[in-house]
Amino acid sequence: MLRGMLHLEQLAELAHQHAPALSARVAEFSIAGRHVPFNARAQVMGVVNLSAGSWYRESVCLDADAAVQRAQVLRAQGADMVDLGAESTLAHTDRMDAAAQCSVLEPILHRICPLGIPVSVETYLPEVAHGALKAGAAVINLTGMAQSKQVYALAAEHEAAVILCYVEGANPREAGALALADDPIPRMMAYFEREIAIAQREGLNRLILDPGLGFYYSNLQDGAQRVRRQVQVFLNSFRLRELGWPVCHALPHAFEYFREEVRSAEAFFAVLALLGRTDLLRTHEVPQIRAVLDTLCACNKV
Repeated sequence: MLRGMLHLEQLAELAHQHAPALSARVAEFSIAGRHVPFNARAQVMGVVNLSAGSWYRESVCLDADAAVQRAQVLRAQGADMVDLGAESTLAHTDRMDAAAQCSVLEPILHRICPLGIPVSVETYLPEVAHGALKAGAAVINLTGMAQSKQVYALAAEHEAAVILCYVEGANPREAGALALADDPIPRMMAYFEREIAIAQREGLNRLILDPGLGFYYSNLQDGAQRVRRQVQVFLNSFRLRELGWPVCHALPHAFEYFREEVRSAEAFFAVLALLGRTDLLRTHEVPQIRAVLDTLCACNKV
């Protein structure tokens, strides 16, 4: 056995410790009028970034025409849905108020949604969620829980889904230090249980849970520490499915290790996420992730 590496013995021990969770099934529901079979096959979400501050240059679209074209390309490449974001989550980039975000998002939504492409909008502001839902968004990728109750009520009214992101802070732009533990899942379970209860009281019955691995925290500057935590959460994601809702992951990048091959990082992390029974993969590299998913599905049939 090679020391310092992830190995089969660790995976076997994890499966043994939490065996009941391996068979957990999650709710299935429709998004934009299409039934999503989460228990049968993981879904792929492509990314369209509308902020010049977003670091993943290939996903950045600085005008409506480019955004619509990228959404169509992602769909043709195998994305089940696309995620639009008007404000970058990076701490050093400019912030946008609700009015500015709506002015960017809504014209694009009016053009993409009629094409039959299910669209998610990433935001932590109820005003942005309201405008996006009225313009046709089928999912709100909620990255801050400070005003979550309002967003849940809006989503329920529009029969939309909400992705609940785990973030320690009001939102990703105001996240500080991350509480680190040998096992992060109990803390996440408590967080999601609280938000699920609030959402259901508001009549929302379309939920997806996201552990928030794509967010930046001040105490996770060490690359090795960050990757260890990401891998730990990926492989333990099946335990969150015991809450009864599908699990989403935004795939990370590990710059320190992949360097000039950083565009290959998401494919590597996708394998770990899928081993952990992730139901929805948010990615900038749809063709790679679709190939990973198809290959793993083919292996299961051999």
